[in-house]
Amino acid sequence: MGGLVARALLTLKNFKPELINLLVTQATPHVAPVMPLDRYLTDFYTAVNNHWILKAQDLRNLTTLSVAGGFRDYQVRSGLAFLPRLSQHDSALSVVSSAVPRVWASTDHLSIVWCKELILATIRAFFDLIDENTRQITADPKKRMSVLNHHFVRHPAKIFEENPEAFAGLTGAFIWITVKASKWTYSVYNDSDGKYVTFPLASHRKSYSHVYCENSMLDTNSWIYGCMNSNSSMCLEATDLSWRAELLPTTKVVILKLQDYPSLSHIVIQVPPTVGNKYTLDCEFFKEDSRRVQLPVTHLFSFGLSSSKITLNSTGLLYNIQLQHFNQIYQAFKIYIESHCQSLKERKPSVYRLHIPWSHEDSVIVAKVPSLTEISAKLHIAQPQNDSRVPELNIYSSSDCQYEVILKTSLLQILGQVIRFHAGALPVYVVSNILLTYGGQLSTLISAGQCSDFSLELVRTAKPYKVEPLLSIVVFLQGFNWFREIWESLSLPEVDAAVLRSQDAWFPLVSLILFLLGTGIAYWNGVFFSTSLRLFSSLWLTLFRPTVLRKDNKLITLRRFCMMLSLALVSWTTCGAFAVFLIYLQYLFKVIKIHVNVRAEENMFNGDSDCSKETSQNSSTFTVKNQSSMDSTSKATQSLCNSTIAEGISSLKMHVTILNLFTWIVLLNLPSLIYWLKNLRYNVRLDPDPCRSTAIILVCILEILMNSSTSEVKSSKLLKIAAKVPLPLSVAMLAFGRMHLYKVVCSSLQHVESGAPGSIYSTGCERIRKGCSFPTRRKMETSR
Repeated sequence: MGGLVARALLTLKNFKPELINLLVTQATPHVAPVMPLDRYLTDFYTAVNNHWILKAQDLRNLTTLSVAGGFRDYQVRSGLAFLPRLSQHDSALSVVSSAVPRVWASTDHLSIVWCKELILATIRAFFDLIDENTRQITADPKKRMSVLNHHFVRHPAKIFEENPEAFAGLTGAFIWITVKASKWTYSVYNDSDGKYVTFPLASHRKSYSHVYCENSMLDTNSWIYGCMNSNSSMCLEATDLSWRAELLPTTKVVILKLQDYPSLSHIVIQVPPTVGNKYTLDCEFFKEDSRRVQLPVTHLFSFGLSSSKITLNSTGLLYNIQLQHFNQIYQAFKIYIESHCQSLKERKPSVYRLHIPWSHEDSVIVAKVPSLTEISAKLHIAQPQNDSRVPELNIYSSSDCQYEVILKTSLLQILGQVIRFHAGALPVYVVSNILLTYGGQLSTLISAGQCSDFSLELVRTAKPYKVEPLLSIVVFLQGFNWFREIWESLSLPEVDAAVLRSQDAWFPLVSLILFLLGTGIAYWNGVFFSTSLRLFSSLWLTLFRPTVLRKDNKLITLRRFCMMLSLALVSWTTCGAFAVFLIYLQYLFKVIKIHVNVRAEENMFNGDSDCSKETSQNSSTFTVKNQSSMDSTSKATQSLCNSTIAEGISSLKMHVTILNLFTWIVLLNLPSLIYWLKNLRYNVRLDPDPCRSTAIILVCILEILMNSSTSEVKSSKLLKIAAKVPLPLSVAMLAFGRMHLYKVVCSSLQHVESGAPGSIYSTGCERIRKGCSFPTRRKMETSR
């Protein structure tokens, strides 16, 4: 977030943009917050990004570099760290650490700031950015971008020069060797004589389109030149082509298109004298079509059962495999490259590079030969609509080896992409499932008179077909202008799914997958919550004697009003999330006490029933009339007690569902509480506080809800309306809450507010206890 704060400095009225000319950020989410938990955060992002777009012309002298961590950064995905490249100027550069030369590794969110390779690349860039005259960062934006591209995009294995010399003199007592073959390999070890190896181009221009050379000596000296219009086998002055090279982990390579150099007559490779060093030089001429192979990727629904396979039988040094139809973020594949060699001699390792042409997110892998290598192919950014380029798998191979490439769809990687891009929306789907369960419990209460269990009702009512079709229809209709005009005339915000689809970060099945994941999380959350309640109640029964809970017929008593007033005051003067947490703990404590009393009464009733059976069997002196009278009284008492216990259990189930719902509300407000606690020594009041108004409403609602019962719910005139509210609220939550998590809290509050006045929920065992007084064993023996 530090990088975003630095960008936000430019939005201040009194700040002068000319004071900054270079901004470097690492793992900073520039596009949007990772978790949009409050509107202040989303408004902050909107203000910063809009300012940079509107003031792009004023910021043309500011060069910005954003480095993302890649797939190992599980906190900030790399797509959020990519800066928009504005059309007015080209002064923003976004790269992934796996594509940075001399780094070639993905980093997590913490290690990106102390990764040695990335630190060295940044330091080298800073040294090259210094102006020799001013001893400050250079004021020339073109030079800044040249330096950053040199160190972070394409490194030619040479020390940066702002204006490199176009020509170089080929001097020295070197031996000149002419090679007319289309392929040449030379190994150097303890060679005391320097050499110039020349390749005449006249004989190769008709047969070949490109020349490829590689050098395993990773120094920064020039090594490849081009002679211009030389008729002899020697030239004293040549064009330095080393700036066209590219550094790879084990070698430096250069690829030249002969058509782009019509004035060159020879290619010259310099072989300097070496003592104790061993390296290899390779060159070959080739046709581009012979080294470019198209490999269509497998379909998303192939489930890894089918595969695309290609075998490279040529003995070339370079292959480019185009991965057709690989352009979306939800596509993920496993690529297996198996190399076979004819002989067992020692060879240089092969280099495999997955090149994404529309963003700097390449990944480079070095593999021994022969070997079987596995590569994960997935994207950080989808292909732009106006870009027709295709991702490529570049294989820098050994000359006498055969390569077999197999591509398969990876379901686990696809699921990982869904989680990586949409995990922030999972709380929305969990709360949506709980709301549907809540509505199902209300419907069961109307039809059967009792509330069903949370887990059973979740399985019965939380179905994706209740919400997904309507959302899909709305997203489809928003593609038409007439529907968008009607939508905007109603002052409705744009559906989040439509926004994500316009950003190429959405596909139809992602909502279904997230809904099923939300169902699973809600189910196991309910199981964990119920188990925890049992454990706490067992511990309570072991340590304390259960007490009768007080019962007040009034909706609002003086005690409740004072509690609401005090918590509202806490919310207003300190932190709203703190007040929400306090009322949540109070509610949790109340539910535990209700669970304790229900268990105690169940145990008491079971014990009394056993005693009644034993007494009736041992007594043989009563008359038939007295026996029948006692049996009828016992049955009536048992029936009454069964009904009251059932009502208590039903109330408890309702409380558990509400508490599950508000648990997620507390979790969504938890960052504000943590921030307030960390800054408590500086300021008691959190300002601005995104949870203040929410906390006041929650305090009032929960104080009423925790002192209500199912008998009041069943007698409510608004119960039928309240049972129908969760479904449209779930749809609205999924429509507008994916990119704005704070709207989840608002939707939950709207539902509770709609149901609370007429269906104030359950409480209680204390009312059950007053409705049925269970006889003890001593009383039964006395009556007998």
